[in-house]
Amino acid sequence: MSGRTLILLRHAKSDWSGDEPDISRPLAKRGRRQAPDAGRWLNENIDSLDLAVVSPAARARSTWDLVSAALDVPPQTRVDDRVYAASDSELLGVVQELSDDLETVVLVGHNPGIEDLVSLLTGEGVPMPTSATAVIAVSGSWSTASHSSAVLRASGRPWVE
Repeated sequence: MSGRTLILLRHAKSDWSGDEPDISRPLAKRGRRQAPDAGRWLNENIDSLDLAVVSPAARARSTWDLVSAALDVPPQTRVDDRVYAASDSELLGVVQELSDDLETVVLVGHNPGIEDLVSLLTGEGVPMPTSATAVIAVSGSWSTASHSSAVLRASGRPWVE
């Protein structure tokens, strides 16, 4: 892939059996299986990652820990409070603030914001179940990322049969 690439990754399946606050909810057993699969897919299909921007929620951080463990060369990671429970426009703001020396960035967050951001950027409605990815090519600088500058290149959970 050439140009800037934004990879949106929804956190893996979370465990709803406890009574912890939403931000502290852990991954379910299924989520702990899903996340490494996403990492292996990224490792095989994305040349390199420059930065991971991750929600502070426990399930998002755990997802990224498992995904990045499957990467040959994990990128720098930045936990960003703004990603937790963010809307599409709030997530777009995070993307638009990225440094232009970054070519490929993964954003690990939550629905509905992640799914809505895919639609906002590409004009395509793409379901984003847990551990799903959307690979989006962005032309121009991050600061001008918008519907008119982004194209969906891949989406879903291709490792799931």
